[in-house]
Amino acid sequence: MKVKVPLAELAFTRSGDKGDRCNVGLMAKCPTCYETLKREVTPERVKAFFKGMVKGQVHIYPMDNIHSLEVILDNALEGGATRTLRFDQTGKSMGCVLLRMEIEVEEEELQATREAEKATMSKYKEW
Repeated sequence: MKVKVPLAELAFTRSGDKGDRCNVGLMAKCPTCYETLKREVTPERVKAFFKGMVKGQVHIYPMDNIHSLEVILDNALEGGATRTLRFDQTGKSMGCVLLRMEIEVEEEELQATREAEKATMSKYKEW
């Protein structure tokens, strides 16, 4: 059965800027959920999710070797860091915002992702 979950259940992000363009790295928590990200995270869905914040095109580039998507948001920072009065001039929060976008996943896949995340995080507890 499919359930609706925020992207935060399946991925991590890192975002930044290049002028008026924001780039968001969307990194899958496990290889299985990467396939879901490629299927569910589309330029149309991302643009609709950001509503009027992203005035240009959305481009998505898969990076299969690291189970990640590079999401490029054109005309998304109201001119860029040196020209805007936005609170987040450099797009650092855009990745966190994207993690709130909901997608549909199979319950089994969600459980497998949670287990993979637990295993990953337990490695860092030892440090």
